[in-house]
Formats: sequence, structure tokens, C-alpha cells
Amino acid sequence: MGTVLSSVFFFVVALGILITVHEFGHFWVARKAGIKVLRFSIGFGKPLWMKTAGPDQTEYVLAAIPLGGYVRMLDEREGEVAPEELHRAFNRQPLKKRFAVVVAGPLFNFLLAIIAYWFIFVIGVTGMKPIIGEVTPDSIAAKGGLENGDHIVAVGERKTPTWEVVVVAMLEDALDNGEVAIRVQPRQGPEGVRVIQFNSIPEDMNRGGLLDYVGIRPYRPAIPPVIDKLAPGGAAEKAGIEVGDKIISADGEPINDWATWVDYVRARPDQKIMLKVERQGKTIELALTPTRIEGGVGKIGAGVRFQAMPSDLKSVVQYGPGAALVHAVSKTWNMSVLTLHMLGKMVIGDIALSNLSGPISIARYAGYSASIGFVSFLTFLAVVSISLGVLNLLPVPMLDGGHLLYYVIEFFKGSAVSEAAQMLGQKIGIAMLLSMMLLAFYNDILRFFDR
Repeated sequence: MGTVLSSVFFFVVALGILITVHEFGHFWVARKAGIKVLRFSIGFGKPLWMKTAGPDQTEYVLAAIPLGGYVRMLDEREGEVAPEELHRAFNRQPLKKRFAVVVAGPLFNFLLAIIAYWFIFVIGVTGMKPIIGEVTPDSIAAKGGLENGDHIVAVGERKTPTWEVVVVAMLEDALDNGEVAIRVQPRQGPEGVRVIQFNSIPEDMNRGGLLDYVGIRPYRPAIPPVIDKLAPGGAAEKAGIEVGDKIISADGEPINDWATWVDYVRARPDQKIMLKVERQGKTIELALTPTRIEGGVGKIGAGVRFQAMPSDLKSVVQYGPGAALVHAVSKTWNMSVLTLHMLGKMVIGDIALSNLSGPISIARYAGYSASIGFVSFLTFLAVVSISLGVLNLLPVPMLDGGHLLYYVIEFFKGSAVSEAAQMLGQKIGIAMLLSMMLLAFYNDILRFFDR
């Protein structure tokens, strides 16, 4: 219950920040352009809180449904406008001002991402050096010549200090041309380039990581298989496992480290495992059945004792304020392009629509990232803000990008798009957005019951 409440709380916090920043972009530029703003609302539906302020008596509202927001401006299409205020109506503004007001929302989302990444790079990000621990036989990594112990120095032209950078860079190159050039430093010998070929991007990317698909397992030092945490009501607790138990064997096979135990459990969802555990010097036999979770893998609801990351595996990415700004802008651009590529691949069917996430998944990620730490939550906020910015720029009626499309047509046509065409576009846009929302909710529900 505590995890659910935490997820809901941080989801509301994150959504509140993202929506406020987006709508403030529209609001701020509209005010600068001399347009009268009637209402600035965070959320839809019945107002829970309202305040009127400023020379224009603008209404500032917090509404009941926190899944969006809006800025209502003076506009003849929405009501009668006094003659003395016609010059401040949105519909009376020149094209460049209307364009600026609409595009400001998504741009402010990108600005938020840049600020978040700037803080992240100034604070510093600690990750694991990308050293390969195991290459799956006959995988595309093995066919490309990658070997155990290789230290991944760069992917393409991008240096890779951590595994997180490796995964993003690899995905970007794979989406571009299906070929990824990886520069490695082997255990012995000079640096070299290995090229791996992607025949396709896995359709069920959300059900397994990219590294699993490639056939790479990061190197991690062996951790003793000692239980340190138990999830209430989890399979481990129901089987009688206690904190401090050390796993000796499973179905007669020796378990020497935590990674081996995790692999064994993941491969056996809904299958009974006969365990031998060491407890206070005694050997105890237990029967354990992992539950099936998202991706069709097993889970028992147990955690290992925390082990500090060895200094020789630790990599800290940190920059001074100036360099951090450059890297923040570059990171935001790269993530925006990657998001657009992923959406494009979904549209043409190269990536399954099951990768689309809705509010339930986002809430889970919000709670999880916040539980890890401030930097992790900032990273989550930056990624979602970029996604919101990219989505809003798509040329879909009802979104900012749809309005911008109308303005581009108006620029070349010399006159505004007809109201009939805009009404038709609005109906199409509503249908598309509803379909996308229903699909996202459907995916969320499937993931929830597949846990």
C-alpha cells in the first residue's frame, strides 16, 4: 500500500511540474505578445481552487482532473469581445505571434529537460563502467565479436562512461541503420571496433532489455546469495524464507552467487523449486514457487544485502556549470530524436505498440525513480518532459503540433484554414487521441496483471 501511495504522490508531483511548465510557456509568451489571458488552469473539470489576480483579472485554477491543463485567451471564436479589447484577442494577432504562443508550450518542456539534465551533470551521475561479464553464445553480440571482459569505450562516436550511455547510444544507432559500431578495450590487446547487426528492433522491447536482446550481460562482482529483504505476501515469504537465509542449492543445483539465483528464479515462473537454505548453521529444505510477472519471468519478492560498488567498477559523470549546460542541451536533443525515432518505428510497425505506456506505468516509474534518489527522479522528469514536448509537436489536430500545421498552411495559402476543415481535423484528432489513450491504458492494465 505504501508503494502505491508513493507512486501516486510522485506521479501527481511530476505531472504537476510538467503541466505547469508546459502551460506557463503558452501563458508567458501570450502575455509578452500583448494577448489577454482569461484563465490559467492546471487540470480539467471542476475547479478545486481559484484565484483572480493581475491587471487583466486572470483566473488561476487548480482543477479536479490532473491529466492536463490549458490557457484560455481572449478570442472572438469563443465569445463576444469588447471593441476596445479586439487588439488583444488571440485570433486578431499576426501569424508569427500565434505561432510563437502555440510552440512555446513544447519548447518550455524541452527547456525543463535541459535544466534537469544540467542539475544532473553538475551534481554528478554515478554508474557502472560498461564491462561485459558474459556474452550469450550465438547472440548478435557474439556474432559481432564481443567477448567476456571487453570494456566498451564508445558506441559510434559517443564515449560511453556508463552502461546507461551504452544502451541509449546503441538504441539510437540501431534505429538509424541497424548497424552498431562498438569500440572495446579487451582484457588483453589493443582497442578495436566490433560491429553488431540488428536485423530488427525487438517488438517486445518493454518486456526485455536491449542488452538481453543483444546477448550482453554486464560484469558484476559475485554477491553471496543471502536474503536481506522480503516483500510482504511475496512468494519467498509464503515459502518460509527468512531474512539472513543463504541459498545453498535449488533442485539440487548449487547456487554460488546472487546473479545465479536471480537467473534461476526468472527462468521458472509458476514452477516449484526445491530449496536448501542455510539458517543459523542449519540446513533447511523449502518449496518455493516464483510468481509470473511482466515479461513472463519469475519473481519471489526478495532482495539481497546491499553491496557497495567497487571503486574500480565505478564511473562518475560530472561537469562544471558551463560544460554541463552543453551536455544538457546535447542530451535533450539526442533523447528528443530517439523519442521521435521510436514513435516512427511504432507507426510503421517495426516496434510493437505494446511499448506505449499510460498513466499507471508512468506512476510506477515516478515512484520507483523517487525511491532511488533525487538524481534518478530528475532523470525521469527530463525523459517524460521530452516525451511530452515531442508528442505535442506531432501534426495531430487537438495537439499543439496540429495548430502549428494549420499556421504553416496559412503561411503558404495566404489565408486561415477554414472552420469546416478545422472542425473535421478536430474530430480526427479527438479520435486519434482517444485511441492512443485507450491503447496506453490497455497496455498498463496488461502490465499490472502480468506482474
